[in-house]
Amino acid sequence: MNNETYAEVIAAELGVAVAFVRNAISLLEGGATIPFIARYRKEMTGSMDEMVITGVRDRLQQLKDLDARRNTILKSLRDQEKLTDELERAVEKASTMAELEDIYLPYKPKRKTRASMAREKGLEPLAKVIMTQRYDDIDIRAEEYVDPEKGVEDVEEALKGAGDIMAEWINEHVYARKRIRHLFQRDSVVTSKVVKGKEEEGIKYKTYFDTHELLWKAPSHRVLAILRGEKEGFLKVSVDVEDDRGQKILEKIFVKENNASSDLVKRAIEDCTKRLLYPSMETEMRHWIKEKADEEAIRIFTENMRQLLMAPPLGQKRVLAIDPGFRTGCKVVCLDAQGKLLHNETIYPHPPQNEVKESINKIKSLVNAYKIEAIAIGNGTAGRETERLIRSVRFDSDLIALVVNESGASVYSASSLARKEFPDYDVTVRGSVSIGRRLMDPLAELVKIDPKSIGVGQYQHDVDQTALQQSLADTVESCVNQVGVEVNTASEQLLTIVSGVGPNLAKNIVAYRDENGPFSSRKEFMKVTRFGEKAFEQAAGFLRIRDAENQLDGSAVHPESYHVVGRMTKRLHCAISDLIAKTELRAQIKLEEYVTETTGLPTLEDIVTELAKPGRDPRKKFELFEFAKNIHSINDLHPGMKLPGIVTNITAFGAFVDLGVHQDGLVHISQMADRFVRDPNDIVKLNQKVMVEVKDVDINRKRIQLSMKGLNNNGES
Repeated sequence: MNNETYAEVIAAELGVAVAFVRNAISLLEGGATIPFIARYRKEMTGSMDEMVITGVRDRLQQLKDLDARRNTILKSLRDQEKLTDELERAVEKASTMAELEDIYLPYKPKRKTRASMAREKGLEPLAKVIMTQRYDDIDIRAEEYVDPEKGVEDVEEALKGAGDIMAEWINEHVYARKRIRHLFQRDSVVTSKVVKGKEEEGIKYKTYFDTHELLWKAPSHRVLAILRGEKEGFLKVSVDVEDDRGQKILEKIFVKENNASSDLVKRAIEDCTKRLLYPSMETEMRHWIKEKADEEAIRIFTENMRQLLMAPPLGQKRVLAIDPGFRTGCKVVCLDAQGKLLHNETIYPHPPQNEVKESINKIKSLVNAYKIEAIAIGNGTAGRETERLIRSVRFDSDLIALVVNESGASVYSASSLARKEFPDYDVTVRGSVSIGRRLMDPLAELVKIDPKSIGVGQYQHDVDQTALQQSLADTVESCVNQVGVEVNTASEQLLTIVSGVGPNLAKNIVAYRDENGPFSSRKEFMKVTRFGEKAFEQAAGFLRIRDAENQLDGSAVHPESYHVVGRMTKRLHCAISDLIAKTELRAQIKLEEYVTETTGLPTLEDIVTELAKPGRDPRKKFELFEFAKNIHSINDLHPGMKLPGIVTNITAFGAFVDLGVHQDGLVHISQMADRFVRDPNDIVKLNQKVMVEVKDVDINRKRIQLSMKGLNNNGES
C-alpha cells in the first residue's frame, strides 16, 4: 500500500472524507504535531479534533506494520519457492495480522514436530488417503506404509503418524482457525484457581482463588489482576471453551463420510483441538484480552492524568509550602510569585519535639517577611496535624491554606532535574518546593514527574509500556499546548513539551533567555539557536509573551494569521487593543469577507474567539476546599457519617476519595449514583470535591467503603 491507499482505508473506517485524511497523513509525516494540526490546520483536515488525528496516526502505523509483515511473508514464500498466484492474492488481500498469520502458518519454518517426523517416515500419502474418506478398509491400506527401517513398526503406528499429519493440516486450515477463533472470542471462559500451597502467601488474590467468567465480559481490572497473580505464581489461569462446540464445528468442516476413515479424521480433530488449535487459541485470546484490558487501563490512566494536569491553578501568588513530618520535622519553604525559592528551614511542632509555640511564631514571621498569600500543606504523614496547626494561627492578613496532594513530589525531589535546579539543597527542600509550585500551577510542575509515579490509574506497571508511554506523552502534550506556555517563565522541562520544541531547542530557549533577558516578541524566537522556520510554525502559537507590545503575542492567534487581524483593524479603523476590548467592534466583523484559499471560516472563528479573551486559560477557576475539621484519622470514622472529600484516583471499578485521614476510601462503581453507572468518569472527575457517606470501616486492613448515593452534586444530602 501507499499513503493514498492508507488514506482511503482510514477514511472509510472513520467515516470522513479521504482528502482530509490524506492531508492529516501528509502533515503528520511532515513533522507536524497533533496539537498543531488540530488547532491551526482545520481547513486541511475538516476540523478533526486531537482524538481523531491520533486515531489516524495510530491506524496508519498499524497498516504500515501489517504491510511490513506482509512483505516479509511474501519474501519467505518466494525464497521457499512456494508462492503461487492464488497464495499471493490471499496474502495481499489479508486485512488483519491474524488473517495474515493464518495464511502463512502452513509455510512457516517450524522446529521438529510430530507431523514432520511422520512425513519423514513417508506417511503423508496415507494421511491424504484417509482425508479423502473414500475407504472403509483403511487398516489394509495402512499396511502398505509399514516399514521398520523408517521407524513404522505396525499399522497402528502408521495410522498414528498419519493422524499427526492430519491434526497439523486441520490446525493450519485458514477457515477452521477463523471459525474457532470466533468461537473463543464469543464463548471462551477465563478461569483462575489458587496454586496449591500458596493460599496464605497469595491472600491478596483471594477474590480470584476460584473464579470463572466469559472472557469478553471480564472487566479490565479483573483481567490485569489475575494475570498479575499468575505472574507472581499465586494463580493458575486458563482460557478454554467449556463444551464440545469446537469439535462439532471442525467435524462439519472436515468430516464428509461415515466410515473408518471418517473416524480417524474425528480422532485427528480431537487431537488437534487438545494439542494444537485450542492451546494456540488460548495464547491468542490471552493476547487479545490483555490488549483490551491494557487499552481500557491506559484510557483510564490518561483520562485521570488529563484531569490532574488540567486542575485549576492558584496562579502567581507568594506561597509558603510545608512538607509535614513528625520526628524529622516539617520542612518549610517560601516561594515568590514565579515559584523561585526565597527561604527554607525546618520547624518541629509535632511529637516528639512538640515545639508548637516556636513553630507558630516562625510561620507568622515568615508569612509577614515574605508577604505570603497562600500556604500549601503536603497531604502525607502529619499532613492533617500540620493543617490543624496552621488553621489555629491568627495571621495579620487574610491568606488561604490548602492541603496539596504530594504524590510524586519525592520522585521529583530525587530526580536529576531537581538536582540541576537546586544543587545546593537536599531532597526535603526540593520536595517542599514541588508542593508549593503544584498549588500555583499543577500543569507546570507535574510535567517534571514521570506520570506513572503520580499515583493515578490502575495496574499501570502491568500494561503495555510502549502504548502507555505514547498515550501519556500525547496527553501531556495536548494539555500543555491547550493551556499555552509563558515563554519567559516556563521551565526547560515545560518548554520541551511545547509543539515543535523538544529538549534541545528548550535548552537553547532558556539559554537565550538567561543571556538576553525576557523575550519581547514572538519574532525574537528566530534569534534562538536552531529555532528555524519549521519550529516557529509549530511552536509560535503555543508560546505566549505576557504584556508584549503586540497583544497578539500573548494570545493563541498564530503569527501566520496576524495579517488577518491587521485587515480587520484596517477595515474597522481601530487598533488591536480596541478590537480586544470592545465587543461591539468584534460584532461588526463579517468573517466571510476574510476567507482566502489558506484561511477558512474555522480559523477565522478561532481568531475572533481568541480576540474576545486573548491568552485565556482553559482551566477552571480555583476553588478552596477543607476537610471535616473533627476528622483526622481512620479511627474517627464510623458508618453513617457524611463527609466532604476530594477524588484522588479513578479506576474501572470506582473512585478513591481522600477524607483527610491518610487513607483513601473507595466509592465502588455500584455506590456512585442511584442509577446504573458504566464508567466512573461519567460521575466524577479527578480532584473533584464530593460529599460521601461512610458505609464501612476496617481499621485493621485500612479499608474504607464509601457511597455517593443520595447525595447531590453540591455535596449535600
